[in-house]
Amino acid sequence: MFRVSLVFIISGCFATAAYAQKPIDKPKKVAVSDPKDLKDDKDYAIQGEYEGTISLNSGEKKVGVQVIAKGEGKFAVKMLMGGLPGAGWDGKDGTTAEAKLGDEGMAVISGKALQGTIGKGKLALKDGMKIDTSLTRVDRKSPTMGEKSPEGADVLFAKPGDESNWTGGKIVELSDGQFLNRGIRTKKQYGSFKAHIEFRLPWMPGSTGQGRGNSGFYLQDRYELQILDSFGLKGENNECGGIYTLHKPSVNMCLPPMVWQTYDIDFTAAEFDGDKKTKAARVTVLHNGVKIQDDVELKNSTGGGIPESAKPGAIQLQDHGDPLVFRNAWIVGKK
Repeated sequence: MFRVSLVFIISGCFATAAYAQKPIDKPKKVAVSDPKDLKDDKDYAIQGEYEGTISLNSGEKKVGVQVIAKGEGKFAVKMLMGGLPGAGWDGKDGTTAEAKLGDEGMAVISGKALQGTIGKGKLALKDGMKIDTSLTRVDRKSPTMGEKSPEGADVLFAKPGDESNWTGGKIVELSDGQFLNRGIRTKKQYGSFKAHIEFRLPWMPGSTGQGRGNSGFYLQDRYELQILDSFGLKGENNECGGIYTLHKPSVNMCLPPMVWQTYDIDFTAAEFDGDKKTKAARVTVLHNGVKIQDDVELKNSTGGGIPESAKPGAIQLQDHGDPLVFRNAWIVGKK
């Protein structure tokens, strides 16, 4: 165990300092793991989730707005009717716009259907020159946050300085009960199990797609439950909550980067008769307390996973080059 700075320079793989000699036309991508390092970041102060109501001909309607940082003072804005994902959204595509940071730390929203401003914890939507409604920034917390391990569970991050449950890669102690992952696997192998883990995505506004807060929770080292900063995206099978390439989440419950999130996993291992698979593995996943994978079938191993067999397998926290932080991880076998 050792302590490190929480600001990282990323270029394809994990690093704690800038790589030497990079092309001038390819700016360094900065990843931040600790919110304390963002206290003066104006983009960070704008991004997030907002809730409120708007007036329609049919009456008042609850809405949620997600503001996604794109770097250099630019944002994507997405308004969802009914509320935020998992909190009333009707599941249909939202109204989108762009925003750009202006004077005094305020962002200006510009779009055909949405105009307004964002700043100081408020999002004001305008109708012409008139302020139509004001939404308030919300910081949602998973209802399973801090879930205590049941009797007989293996507590994977038992205490600071304890690497006894893991092998390979590195575990970097950040502070009491928080660990930075550099690609690790449990020493113990598991069949069917229930698990809980809490994770925090890094702040990487200048990155996109699979290069933005990427990791993965591998069940039996075979099936990847994707971890990714997909806040505000559609929710595909290669985004947060997706079973990589197999199943997209029923709702994208990814919260903004730098917010603690939870996975609660109920996994049933595949069954074999000799070398022949007789029953496929299945999994149910709750992301931030919302069921996003409902007893789905895992027909094969996912990319990077070991081949399916009757043998149990490890839990892997994938190192994909981005500084993911984990805590409160436990697993208990099922009979």
